[in-house]
Amino acid sequence: MATLNRKQKERLKSGLTIFLFLLPAMTVYFSYTVFGIFRTFYFSGFDWSGFGPAYRSPFIGLQNYVSLMSDSGFWRSVRNNFTLVFVSLVFQLTFGMILALILNARYKGTKILRTIYFMPLLLSSAATGTIWQLMLSPHIGLFDGVLRFISPDVHLSWLGSEQVVLFAVLFVICWQFTPQYMILIRAGMTGIPEELYEAATIDGASRWQQFWRMTLPLLSGTLKTAAVLSIVGSLQFFDLIWIMTLGGPSGHSDLMATFMYRAAFVQMRMGYASAVAACMIIISLIVVVIFRTITRKEGGGSHS
Repeated sequence: MATLNRKQKERLKSGLTIFLFLLPAMTVYFSYTVFGIFRTFYFSGFDWSGFGPAYRSPFIGLQNYVSLMSDSGFWRSVRNNFTLVFVSLVFQLTFGMILALILNARYKGTKILRTIYFMPLLLSSAATGTIWQLMLSPHIGLFDGVLRFISPDVHLSWLGSEQVVLFAVLFVICWQFTPQYMILIRAGMTGIPEELYEAATIDGASRWQQFWRMTLPLLSGTLKTAAVLSIVGSLQFFDLIWIMTLGGPSGHSDLMATFMYRAAFVQMRMGYASAVAACMIIISLIVVVIFRTITRKEGGGSHS
């Protein structure tokens, strides 16, 4: 009995120590994240301009959500967000994998290439947006100059055309954030033992067979993590597009975050913007849960 009590005391002491170490982080998390989410849903029930306390504004219940569901600008921003999710998953992860494979090959000059590939990620979003805005500007921009060199009659407003602007900003986003996934995938590759590749080479496996049957399966955990980061980041993306286009022209490059920012700080419709933020939370949660459920089932199926 004394031994059992001693074990219980040790377990209680260990649990208390863990709790005390976690307490500062939990306090910050619940104060700024969980409490903030609840406040967002609370504010969305008011016709609040952002001036003065929200509770002094008229309480309108779900009216902001009803208005949001019939807002074509909001649905355009949702469509643009999912386009960004698709482009991020397909292009950023694919090119991140290609760059990681190049660096993993350990040819001469890979150290220099590693620095060059990583450079876009070192730039701040403000600097990146400003630089690319100038490069895509009509008449004085690099891309417009190349087009005029090829054909003097060709003129294209990259950031002013409703048909082209979204593709232009998506290209810039992929250019900046592909190195992030290159680093993640390259780190995952370092955990694969070299002996496996040596044994596969001795058995006559080609480079493609080694990649398809060894590298990809062993990187599945890293790729799932990268995909979740890509999805969440794409659904919450804001700064680069706001700097380059302000969501224009006519909202054709809007994402949910830029749409929310304009509603809150330009139109001063803070309650409406809170409803947009609440929808962003719900959409992000649903998408991530669906993705995790699908990948978990696939992983379970392949394991069995």
